Amino acid sequence: MLTVEELVQLGEITAEQEDEVVAGEHAAWGGVGEELEWAEKQRHVALRSAEGELVAIAGALIAEVALESGERFQVVGIGGVMVTASERGRGLVWPLLEALLEIAAEMGPQRAMLFCRPQLMALYEKFAFAEISAPVWARQPQGKIEMPLCAMWRPLREGVRWPQGRVDVQGLPF
Repeated sequence: MLTVEELVQLGEITAEQEDEVVAGEHAAWGGVGEELEWAEKQRHVALRSAEGELVAIAGALIAEVALESGERFQVVGIGGVMVTASERGRGLVWPLLEALLEIAAEMGPQRAMLFCRPQLMALYEKFAFAEISAPVWARQPQGKIEMPLCAMWRPLREGVRWPQGRVDVQGLPF
């Protein structure tokens, strides 16, 4: 078992850095969403082991969403959350997401949003994320699609709510 030594902030990550965390795992993202194209994140946090290896990453970007009511606003899109398979179950997602959510609160938008598999919803609920019950659409190279993953959000400011109605991410999902 590796000892996690350092939380680091990164800008964009390289394919090599992502590969280091994925560590050759087949269907590392749970087998859902691997076929989708995802937006590049602007900011990342990572956990590095005492041995210098990246063992966990998570990213964020600013994205725009439009609602069927015509309302538009920006969100901090959270994505690419991954802990190396051999290190899962050790609570590494806690410091990773806490650090990323601190960064998200400084990025400007009033809400954070993410996509996840159903079995991860309970984890994200512990970070004050709530399900978006309306359909959420996003772009893909072949056109807009209804996202096959659960969509969740959380406020980054006091008193902020999520409006009702269909959500259209104005770009690739995150």
